[in-house]
Amino acid sequence: MDRGKRKIRTGVVISNRMQKTVVVETERVFRHPLVKKVVRANRRLKAHDEQNVCQPGDIVEVMETRPLSRDKRWRVIKVVGKGKLSLHERPKKHDASEKPAEAGKEAELDPTA
Repeated sequence: MDRGKRKIRTGVVISNRMQKTVVVETERVFRHPLVKKVVRANRRLKAHDEQNVCQPGDIVEVMETRPLSRDKRWRVIKVVGKGKLSLHERPKKHDASEKPAEAGKEAELDPTA
């Protein structure tokens, strides 16, 4: 069965609170054409999950399909990894070095101390 040239994306399941629907967040990394800086762009897609097997944190592969509802234009093909990753739990670059500096600033600004 030939599906033509449909787009396939890989992303992380963010929500599965709807029946037979999951919200998948995909990340696209590209170099900005003018500034030449590496940019990360996230997009959330609603995808059809027929068996309701996807859980938040799962890495899934989705394929473009005909419109299934007002927002759903994607379908889950397969689950690549179970509960592997969450985009919202990624560590920030300078997380540890910023906290002591913030504590010092709060003490300087607090007149009661």
